[in-house]
Amino acid sequence: METMYDTLLQLPLFQGLCHNDFTEILEKVKIHFAKYQAGDTILTQGDVCDKLVFLVKGKISSNTISADKVYTYIEYIEAPYLIEPHSLFGMEVAYNSTYMAEGEVNIISIDKPFVLEELSKYEIFRINYLNIISSRAQLYYKRTWESSVKNVAQQILDFIVMRSEKIMGEKLLKIRMEDFAEYIDETRLSVSKELRKFEEAGLLTIGRGTIQIFDLEKLVLWVEEHKDE
Repeated sequence: METMYDTLLQLPLFQGLCHNDFTEILEKVKIHFAKYQAGDTILTQGDVCDKLVFLVKGKISSNTISADKVYTYIEYIEAPYLIEPHSLFGMEVAYNSTYMAEGEVNIISIDKPFVLEELSKYEIFRINYLNIISSRAQLYYKRTWESSVKNVAQQILDFIVMRSEKIMGEKLLKIRMEDFAEYIDETRLSVSKELRKFEEAGLLTIGRGTIQIFDLEKLVLWVEEHKDE
C-alpha cells in the first residue's frame, strides 16, 4: 500500500496533499485495480472517457490514428502517468488515443462520479486538476502561434512536436514519405534529405513507412543548434 501511495503522490494531480488527506481519499473513493500484459489494449481511441486512469507501474504506448487515416503517431510513456485527464470533461468525452501495454503494466482507475462527489471536495485536487488542463491548453496555444518562417527541418520537427504530449522520449511516426511531404507542403526529396541528416546524427531511424525517434528532446535541441545551417 505504501508503494501505491508514493507512486500516486508523484503525479501532479495529487501533489500537495498530505498523507492523511490522501489516506482519507482512498478510504472514500472506490478504486479499480487492473493488470495488463504486453500487447494488451488498455483504452481505445474514440471510447467514452468516464474515469481517471493512472499508470502506476510499467510502460505503455499511446497510439493515435489521424482523422484521415493517413498516419499513426505513437508515444511511449513510463509510469507514473495520468492518462488523458483533459478528456474527462468537455463537449467530447472520448479518448484521443489507443493505449497499449508494452510489458507488464499496473493500472488504477477512479470512476467519474467519485471524482465529482469526493475528490473535488479537496481544494488542492481542484487546483491541481485545473493547472493540468490549463497548462496543456496554454502549451498548445503557444505552439500554434510560434513563428511560421521555418526551414524544412523545423517544419518536420513542428509536425512531430504538435502531436506530442511530452517533448521527450521515444516516438514512432507511421507515414509514407509522400504523405509526410504533402502534410508540411514540401517536396518528398527535401523531406527525405532532412530526415537522412537526422538519421546520420543518430537521432532517428527511417524504415519502410516509419520514422522512429529515439528521444524527441534531443531532436529538438539538435534542430535548434543547426537552424542556421
